[in-house]
Amino acid sequence: MFEIEMPTLIMQEGQEAGRSWPVEKDRVTIGRSEDCDVVLIERQVSRRHAQIRRLDGQYVLEDLGSRNGTYVNGREVTEPYVLQDGDEIQIALCVRLSFVGAEATAPLVFEWGKRPGLYLDKERLVVLVGGRELGLPLSLAQYRLLELLYDRAGQVCSRDEIVAAVWPEASEGGVSDQAIDALVRRLRERVSEVDPDHQYIVTVRGHGFRLDRIPS
Repeated sequence: MFEIEMPTLIMQEGQEAGRSWPVEKDRVTIGRSEDCDVVLIERQVSRRHAQIRRLDGQYVLEDLGSRNGTYVNGREVTEPYVLQDGDEIQIALCVRLSFVGAEATAPLVFEWGKRPGLYLDKERLVVLVGGRELGLPLSLAQYRLLELLYDRAGQVCSRDEIVAAVWPEASEGGVSDQAIDALVRRLRERVSEVDPDHQYIVTVRGHGFRLDRIPS
């Protein structure tokens, strides 16, 4: 636990998980460009993705016309949103930031998984779906597939990309479409054991598969 004196963004998921940024300016920009106040290196993030403005003592989050969207607590930000202590901000569904209000006591690591969606903790090899942990570990092939889709959340992964990630030792043409479809089906079944109400892995006919981490 630690005390903070001004609103702070804490990265809970992303390539720099654990890093924090104080919201000390009237306008804080978030994006991939080096001139942003909060620089995120993930390629799904737009150069100028979102911003937080201080207005009359409140902190307002706005999307800046990003390609992959800005979300708060699983809902897409389509108009200015007044942030509250504990809100979870998702940038392009690949970076998760927690907003901690001024003078709050914040945990070093938030209890993630209490909000809807699918989350992969690579350090602990734990998958949470809808706030619940998968009961049994995934097979190596299932985990490799999920990791690929998770890292590319919202984007279509082709069959060739899946083969390269899941079966790196296979020769060209050595993995059939039926084997890929069977693996995707088994992974879907494992996820649906925990959250049968949502379709997280989407088939994009003629192109491949896409993971919607926070389905609509």
